[in-house]
Amino acid sequence: MPTRTPWTCVLWDVDGTIVDASDGILRRLAITLEHFGKRAPTRAELVHWIGPPMYDSFQANVGMTPAEATDAVSFYRTLGKADGYTTGAKLFAGVGELIEELCRHGIPQATASSKPEIQVDALMDHFGLAPCFTTIVGATLDEKTLSAKSDVIAEALRRLAVAGVDTSRPVLVGDRHHDVEGAAVHGVPVIFVRWGFSWPHEADGAQAAVETVEQLRSLLLVDDADA
Repeated sequence: MPTRTPWTCVLWDVDGTIVDASDGILRRLAITLEHFGKRAPTRAELVHWIGPPMYDSFQANVGMTPAEATDAVSFYRTLGKADGYTTGAKLFAGVGELIEELCRHGIPQATASSKPEIQVDALMDHFGLAPCFTTIVGATLDEKTLSAKSDVIAEALRRLAVAGVDTSRPVLVGDRHHDVEGAAVHGVPVIFVRWGFSWPHEADGAQAAVETVEQLRSLLLVDDADA
C-alpha cells in the first residue's frame, strides 16, 4: 500500500538510538579513568556518559580541567582506534530495519551524532546502513571544533540542503536531553526514544516519546490505509 511521511528528512542520533555501544564504552572509560587516577564508572552510571561529547563529560562527571579532558579524550580515542570502532557494538532491535524501510521509500536521512564522525562512518558501514544515509555527520575528533548537538544538527541540515534535500520539515530521533535542546535551537521537532540511556524527564520538550520501534515507525511513516 502507498506509504508517506509527514517529514521531508529524518536526522538520527546514534549512541543510544541506533547503536548500543555500551560494552565498549564502559571498558574504555574504565581504563581511561583509572589511567588518570579517577574511579571507573559502573554500568548504571553510563547514563551520565553516553550522549554528550566525552570532552564535556570528563569535566562534568569527574571534575577534569579542559586541558585534562583534552588529554583524556585523546587517550580514550586511542583505545577506541585500537579496539576497532565497531567492537562490541550492536544495533537496537528493529532500528536498522526501520532505517532501511525509510530508505526504500525514498526518505532522505542523515546522522547527527556527538560521536566522532570517523566512528559513525565505521559503524554505519559495519551494519550495512551507510547507503541509507544521504550524509553521515558526527563530531570532529577533538570533540571541540564540532561537538555541540546544535552545531552537529546545523551541519547535518546544511549537508542535506547541499545535496538537494528539502529540509523544510526535518525531525530528529534521539534519546537524550542534549538532542531535544540542540534540536530546539533550530526549531527541529524531536521524537524521543526510551530504549537508550536516559532519565524519564529528558523527554521534556520533545514532540513525542516512544517505547518501541513500531511506535517510532508510526510517527515516521503513514500507510494510506491508516490515514
